[in-house]
Amino acid sequence: MARSRPPSSAPHILQRTLKVAVISPDPALGKDDADHQRQAQRCAALVHGLQDAGYEVVAVLPASPDLDERIAAAAPDLVIVDAESGVRDLLEHVVLASRDTPRPIVLFTDDDDTGTAQLAIAAGVTAYIVDGLKPSRVKPVIEVALARFEREQGLRAELSEARLQLSERKLVERAKGIVMQRQGCSEEEAFGRMRKLAMEKGLKLAEVAQRILDTVGLI
Repeated sequence: MARSRPPSSAPHILQRTLKVAVISPDPALGKDDADHQRQAQRCAALVHGLQDAGYEVVAVLPASPDLDERIAAAAPDLVIVDAESGVRDLLEHVVLASRDTPRPIVLFTDDDDTGTAQLAIAAGVTAYIVDGLKPSRVKPVIEVALARFEREQGLRAELSEARLQLSERKLVERAKGIVMQRQGCSEEEAFGRMRKLAMEKGLKLAEVAQRILDTVGLI
């Protein structure tokens, strides 16, 4: 069972049983080909390791064209890609599957090519683990990946908020200039009138500014 942590120090996703989807080139057991059997054994060992660590494996999926739909149906908190090799072929499928619903992606592989690792990270993989598919390492790797994902999402949210605030300030400045010009008032008076209108209408100042700009555009 996953260890509990104080709410102040743990990502919210760790407060309940983590749902994991495993993506493998061929997760089916019983193949005659030696490579297929080795990959299937890796996948089975990974699934058992996840379950022993207290995670819920909600799906074991091949990298098929409908992967995005199958991942959406499984609704995992995290995606683990198990690829002994052929990482580049899997990346596009997996990243596209998480495009609309961002989630941590951990990739276990034996491919130690630096270019492949850089490509994976640039594509959105949270953790690229080479030769690390050992039961004792699965839980620590996942927890680090989750923490990193939460931090990155927080930074993205802060950046998005900063951009929104900047955009709103620009709207207000433009609208204020129009009010000053049309009503022959000072900057302070124009701002006061816009703020009063926002309070009366129950709108944000930026929304009032946009309405002023839209009205001017209709004249």
